[in-house]
Amino acid sequence: MIDHFGINCSDWEKSRDFYDKVLGVLDYTRQMDFGQVIGYGRGGKPAFWIADAALGDAGGPNREVHIAFAAESPEAVQAFFHTAVALGAEPLHEPRLWPEYHDNYYGGFVRDPDGNNVEA
Repeated sequence: MIDHFGINCSDWEKSRDFYDKVLGVLDYTRQMDFGQVIGYGRGGKPAFWIADAALGDAGGPNREVHIAFAAESPEAVQAFFHTAVALGAEPLHEPRLWPEYHDNYYGGFVRDPDGNNVEA
């Protein structure tokens, strides 16, 4: 059900060093690193992300959570997105391919009623 999730970190350097070490002992490594956003996991697929809370898109002081739900197809992603928007969710990113994440990654993002970044 859950594909991946992310948290915002108020002390970026401390959090980055902490997760590098504690996840390292569990054999998780940095799978993607965009500077102030890092994805950890195994086998080329990040499952846990950290972001510097100082980034504009990271949500700042509200400390939003990012949750991504696995979807079976692009059509399912579109249905998720359009249903959420119809229910009043703020659209963040229309469904599309995200090649910067990995090949064939198709996702759509909305902000839920509590301000969290939810993706399928």
